[in-house]
Amino acid sequence: MRIGAIEAGGTKFVCGIGNEQGTILERVSFPTEGPEETLAQVIAFFKDKEVEAIGIGTFGPIDIDPSSPTYGHVTTTPKPGWTGYDFLGSMKAALPLPYGWDTDVNAAAYGEATWGAAQGLDSCVYYTVGTGIGMGAYSEGKLVHGLVHPEAGHVLVRRHPEDTYEGFCPYHADCLEGLAAGPAIEKRWERKGVDLPPEHEAWRLEAYYLAQAAMTSILLLSPRKVIFGGGVMKQPQLFPLLRQEVLRLLNGYVSAEAVLSGIDSYIVPPGLGDNAGLCGALALGIDAANQAAD
Repeated sequence: MRIGAIEAGGTKFVCGIGNEQGTILERVSFPTEGPEETLAQVIAFFKDKEVEAIGIGTFGPIDIDPSSPTYGHVTTTPKPGWTGYDFLGSMKAALPLPYGWDTDVNAAAYGEATWGAAQGLDSCVYYTVGTGIGMGAYSEGKLVHGLVHPEAGHVLVRRHPEDTYEGFCPYHADCLEGLAAGPAIEKRWERKGVDLPPEHEAWRLEAYYLAQAAMTSILLLSPRKVIFGGGVMKQPQLFPLLRQEVLRLLNGYVSAEAVLSGIDSYIVPPGLGDNAGLCGALALGIDAANQAAD
């Protein structure tokens, strides 16, 4: 089985070919530009690859309701040129194949549940913390959808009493993304996160906001694993601070050993590393191929 996978990020697209074991056999990446220019490169990559299906995990928000007239469209994204674009329809017109379609963070959660840090578990949440913040949720053995899809990067958080930064989100200013994504770190401290030393106060502030997100997910969804990925989370000092702050916020209320005594293996980086999103798209493609064969 040869399956195509697309991790469509706000900064770059990653396309790959994989198999049912989750092995990525071939991959390519390029910057995210306008939809026509970007998809031309995607289509050129897959045109002669003889894949059985393609899974797409994309930045959003997107329409994931198959009964909707705008199913497969990107909706209210701030990415120039992408609002209202028929992403899935454009792919189907160029490459008529079975498709899996979901958000990039739902795909990453699915990849981690299938082959990564949450393998063998029936639930997990996956946060990506980079140029934006998004969350995917896998619960009771399936990805979480509803009216739209989880948009946990835009939940409101309690502001730190010493934080005067106004937030950069164009919709909500000081939501989680507006206060804790990579651009917020850079704008607040006038330096990129990678240029800040491990002992800088930025990391305690970052943990303060991300821990609120983790706590909310734990209380709402009760996942068996909480996974944080993305460029910001590559700071090794951040995970201990995050775990400590989650314990402080929960204050013993959630009486589960995974939290009380196993927090180091409960809040974790992705087991698939930077391949979480691409492997998740691969898993979506495998499902689409299997459904088409039934």
